Amino acid sequence: MNEHHHISHIRRSQPLIALIQRLITLFGHIPDSLIAAVGRFSIAAVFWKSGQTKIQGLAIDLISGEFTLGWPHLSDSATELFRSEYHLPWIAPELAAPMAAMAEHVFPVLLLLGLATRFSALALFGMTMVIEIFVYPDAYPVHGTWAAILLYLMAKGPGKISVDHWIARCVQR
Repeated sequence: MNEHHHISHIRRSQPLIALIQRLITLFGHIPDSLIAAVGRFSIAAVFWKSGQTKIQGLAIDLISGEFTLGWPHLSDSATELFRSEYHLPWIAPELAAPMAAMAEHVFPVLLLLGLATRFSALALFGMTMVIEIFVYPDAYPVHGTWAAILLYLMAKGPGKISVDHWIARCVQR
């Protein structure tokens, strides 16, 4: 009798198992290009928004609609932030602040375009590791998420919706 109940339970659970298997198969068909595009946009936004806090004269936020077009220059507080809060070893705050501000603007734009994607992701991965190790070591959950996206882009590239893909197609012809 107990064996019959067990077999009956297995038969009832088979539609659920089949549904789960179909969903897993469906998830496997999510295009890498979609994953890369979402990752590129998302990680670019993180670094761009950080870079925007370090400059004055240029403000572009596609989501909020904020646009101030002008010649960008380092904000008054950026160097002080590197001096008082970030405490990077081996690099002076006067050098680190403009380098970070520039990197947080150049590499996100390249990622959005999908141009030099793997190398831009590598640069931002390096920044992420510096931030994690020297600045905010307790923020490893956030930095781990950034690292996962950047590692994906380094390993898989930008996907089909990118300048890199277009260049590769032109070169192959």
